Amino acid sequence: MPTLAEAILGGPAGSYVDRAVDHGFAHDGTGVLALEAWQRMGMSAPAAPDRLAMIFDHITPANTGTTATLQAELRAFAKKTGMHFSDVGGGICHQIMSEGKVLPGEVVVGADSHSCTMGAFGAFATGVGATDMAAIWASGLTWFRVPETIAIRLEGRLSGAAEAKDAALAYVRDLGMDGGTYRALEFTGDGAGSLSMEDRLTLSNMAVEAGAKAGMFYADTTTRSFLAGYGHDVAVQQQTNPRYETEVTLDLSDIVPLITPPHRVDRAVPVDRYAGIPLDQVFVGTCTNGRFGDLERFGRMVRGKQVKVRTIVVPASRAVLAQCIASGVLSWIVDAGCTVGPPGCGPCLGAHMGALAEGEVALSTANRNFRNRMGVGAEYYLASPQTAAASALSGAITSPEAIHER
Repeated sequence: MPTLAEAILGGPAGSYVDRAVDHGFAHDGTGVLALEAWQRMGMSAPAAPDRLAMIFDHITPANTGTTATLQAELRAFAKKTGMHFSDVGGGICHQIMSEGKVLPGEVVVGADSHSCTMGAFGAFATGVGATDMAAIWASGLTWFRVPETIAIRLEGRLSGAAEAKDAALAYVRDLGMDGGTYRALEFTGDGAGSLSMEDRLTLSNMAVEAGAKAGMFYADTTTRSFLAGYGHDVAVQQQTNPRYETEVTLDLSDIVPLITPPHRVDRAVPVDRYAGIPLDQVFVGTCTNGRFGDLERFGRMVRGKQVKVRTIVVPASRAVLAQCIASGVLSWIVDAGCTVGPPGCGPCLGAHMGALAEGEVALSTANRNFRNRMGVGAEYYLASPQTAAASALSGAITSPEAIHER
């Protein structure tokens, strides 16, 4: 029987297929490069603008006059061509696409490596380069080599202070940074069904950190219920007995709060291993952990207390920000001494609003801790929102279990 990737792409692993793209999107960084390629191609109008989106999230608001000029050109192009457009403050492309845009079975292509996030909905979602996106603008199509699939069999349930981010760090550690290269990951098993949509988005988001092409969950009743909130009535995807290349089992009940030290993503260990290391900054946000549930868990831990290190919190989208305001979570975070940035990527890519100085040490809820990414000469650790909260309150790396036990 076919894997989920094979079923959606319509061919066996190893074959090459042409597929219409249901959703193609770029952001203010890759969109500039795609526009240059588009102009070199001499094209005038996209083939299917209603399936395309331009989402400003990486360096927004603009940090220099040069950035502002490039964004003005891209903004004008998006509006002229009729593609969907999200301007400054709308949020991160992957989060916006997850808010009722992507449906099970669709083919989703973004000019950003973490486009695999949308695999959480049972879609085949992956990242491409900017020139590939220009070709998608022109034709509405793209080609794929159908990937082999690795099953990540999830058993048990998360418990205690362990979160989906800890599970994501665990499977990336188990696979290694190149263990899933050009493979689709299918998250299966009873444990997959226990995860919320936000949890699934976090696990799918980090598939590319193991080199994978896609990270996919089968659409189930949780998916159906989530999308019903956006007015969609979708069918569940039936799991058959696919031919997996290999299987990896992860027992969620064994997961404890983890942390990944610099400068690789696949070295997760229990947080206690690095407890006590002083921090210069804590950052909560990004397409991995900037959703409402993430900020709510962080907010509940810092509520009524004061952080002891500069702490930047960036909601993943305007909808997340609005939910934080309406629920009171935002006031908990601000009253605790945190700085809240506009919805978007924030300092994740090291371009603005929270980039680190040489020699500084940070803890981040992002998905990458590569050398020099978030600040030349800095070091940063990856962890969950609750670990970020415990560490912000103490000013040093701290396990959330230490806070919960008090």
